[in-house]
Amino acid sequence: MFRRLLAAMAAESSPKRLKMATAATGTGPLIGTHSGHFHADEALAVHMLRLLPAYADARLVRTRDPKVLEACHTVVDVGGEYDPARHRYDHHQRGFVTTFPGRDTKLSSAGLVFLHFGRAIIAQRLSAQQQQQQKQDAASASVVAEDSPEVELLHRKLYQDFIEALDAHDNGVSVYDPAAVAAAGLEKRFSEGGFTLGAVVGRFNPNWNDARPADPAAAQQAEDERFLEASARIGDEFDRDLDYCAAAWLPARDVVQRAFERRRDLDPEGRLLVLEGAGVPWKDHLYTLEAAAAGGAPSQPVLYVLYQEKPEPGAKWRIQCVPESKDSFVSRKPLPEAWRGFRDEELDGITGVPGCVFVHAAGFIGGNKTWEGVKEMALKALDA
Repeated sequence: MFRRLLAAMAAESSPKRLKMATAATGTGPLIGTHSGHFHADEALAVHMLRLLPAYADARLVRTRDPKVLEACHTVVDVGGEYDPARHRYDHHQRGFVTTFPGRDTKLSSAGLVFLHFGRAIIAQRLSAQQQQQQKQDAASASVVAEDSPEVELLHRKLYQDFIEALDAHDNGVSVYDPAAVAAAGLEKRFSEGGFTLGAVVGRFNPNWNDARPADPAAAQQAEDERFLEASARIGDEFDRDLDYCAAAWLPARDVVQRAFERRRDLDPEGRLLVLEGAGVPWKDHLYTLEAAAAGGAPSQPVLYVLYQEKPEPGAKWRIQCVPESKDSFVSRKPLPEAWRGFRDEELDGITGVPGCVFVHAAGFIGGNKTWEGVKEMALKALDA
């Protein structure tokens, strides 16, 4: 039926065809974005809008026709206008300089939508999580407010960890200052494989030499279907990141906080952190706690983090070195060089600690069969 409708529209003017096509699916507000080659920012912007109840059944039109865009409830990444009161979220116009609070990267359509709707998306996710945990029905479930500290914390984290990279990519902002990189004589050692979020979405666009339907309406439909695939793909990555932050990263804050408060139990200088639980994401929280405890310049930072491999009795223990920064491969204090690359009984003899399992050749992580064993490894490593 939909194909017959498209065929009947072929002889109509472009604006009329687009209006009819969007009316064929959905009953919600009409979202407009541009047609043609699509990018990660508008693909994610559309997905994020559709996470909210007001846009759950939203229709989508992809066009550059001003008359069609004017009839849209919400427009992203096209139209040359940024006006939240009218739900216009473009960033291409001359003089646009809006950034996320506390950040310097100019926003793309993804950043604009996240700036204005991100808190609502996060609050909705946290409320659903609480409802599930408390096994309440929707009528009696507690609702997380958009201005709560938890929502504000995740709003900043998701922007910095996920959205900002899309904003930078779409606005042509490099991770490093190109002039400074050139002056330092730095070159990439290898290709990153084209797996940035922008590249992942870009691969959904048709190739330059792909066959296109001769019928304009069919060609637009084919292009729109590719866009929806791309939107779902990057949307899945966003949803997974949001779920992780809400369900795992945020609860980990309390675990790391408790461990940080007890960091002097084993070492008077507070260089050892012992976590309750396996797989707790600790790096972000540790750096934040250290900075807050010492006004941004910790006099004696944590060097090793100890935790069980699995959440079960008798599980082995790990000792992991704290990196100099979140994404660094350089440890504040690597495990002793003499231990690196050895395993089991041979490592027992080298360390003088029974129950050793391994120490990585790079010296950033090791393991022991017992708590007593990993504790002894940590204390010896501190003195090495």
